[in-house]
Amino acid sequence: MALTPAAPLARPRWWPGGLAWALWALAVAGLAVVAWLDRLLRQTGRPELPVLTPKALPPALGWVSAAIVGAVLASRRPRHPVGWLLLALGLTVCASGLAYGYTNYGAAHPGAAPAAGLVAAYLPTTLVMVNIWLGFVLLLTPTGTLPSPGWRWWARVTVATLVALVVVVPLAAGPAGRLVGPVASPQDLHAFDGVLLVAYQAAMAVTNLALVAAAASLVVRFRRARGVERQQLRWVALATVVLALLIMVVVVALTQGAFALAGLTGSLCLLVLPVAVGAAVLRYRLYDLDRIISRTLAYGLLTVLLGSAYAGVVLGLGRLLPQGSSLAVAAATLAVAAVFQPARRHIRQAVDRRFNRRHYDATETVEAFSARLRDQVDLDTLSAELLAVTDKTVQPTSASLWLRPQPPSRSADAAVARQRT
Repeated sequence: MALTPAAPLARPRWWPGGLAWALWALAVAGLAVVAWLDRLLRQTGRPELPVLTPKALPPALGWVSAAIVGAVLASRRPRHPVGWLLLALGLTVCASGLAYGYTNYGAAHPGAAPAAGLVAAYLPTTLVMVNIWLGFVLLLTPTGTLPSPGWRWWARVTVATLVALVVVVPLAAGPAGRLVGPVASPQDLHAFDGVLLVAYQAAMAVTNLALVAAAASLVVRFRRARGVERQQLRWVALATVVLALLIMVVVVALTQGAFALAGLTGSLCLLVLPVAVGAAVLRYRLYDLDRIISRTLAYGLLTVLLGSAYAGVVLGLGRLLPQGSSLAVAAATLAVAAVFQPARRHIRQAVDRRFNRRHYDATETVEAFSARLRDQVDLDTLSAELLAVTDKTVQPTSASLWLRPQPPSRSADAAVARQRT
């Protein structure tokens, strides 16, 4: 009697979601560890060492948002690599914060942090990994595959760069690593020289170039995409527009010395891309996106226009009026209030004409039909035009018009009675 080996047990379906949320919990738990390291560093009395400073807010928000969106995607679409890549991105930023705090603690208390030198040697590697994960997110959005087979060699070069860097770091830094003092950030390479410095500079150059190439691949993919994929890529296009507007706000805030506003806006920049990628992969509200994009552009342009007009009026009148006069602010406020409605109407029409063409054409068609309706008296012609307008604007699968028959009038009934008599 021959015995056949038992078939391997199939993994339960819940394990990808459980793994995804476990990785998310690990990334969030890293916040508690970073806070503990920050408390230890503050006890040293050196203001340059603490981790949780205002400049740490943007990376922290990017870290948490990437982990949350990655967990949602990986649990709902476990075969799609973008969710797992976003989780890896969040965990890498978490590891960067931990390594940064651990390195500075080891520099402040020599011997108190085991292997602090090796951690310091690997600290810039986290920045290289962030560039790699982010590049692959852009390359594989929204379908989960490369735009074309021609991108395979570039993906292999990117992965080979990371592998080579992981091998070179311990060989060049030595078994004890490299720790000469506190570091300012993961981009700080002042403690490195020789082969290690060249390796990091080359790796960062390659991964930065890979990130630019990945962003360019979205343009290529968008030009070739059709149907649902094209609608998905519009989420990424929306994120690009929002990022551009936020970066403008950051630049203006920095020039005016509003560093708190610049930091908060920079934090929002890191929230936009993971959310847009998640919506694209999950196909969230794809066919409402034209309206979302047009409204975002319209109100973004309106804000920039009115803000520029307000600043121009205040600065212009401020030079003509006595110092400290509130007349300039009052005049600027009244001017902005007067032009708000006309400016909003014209900007919305211009943006709809370019980015929400279907809504713009439908509005134009309905307005033209309303104008013809005033002079139309033939019921058959009116019925045909109404069906044509409905088909052009709403685009139903089928359309029909039902008219209730009118009851005969009393005069008609009297005439029929007289004819019968």
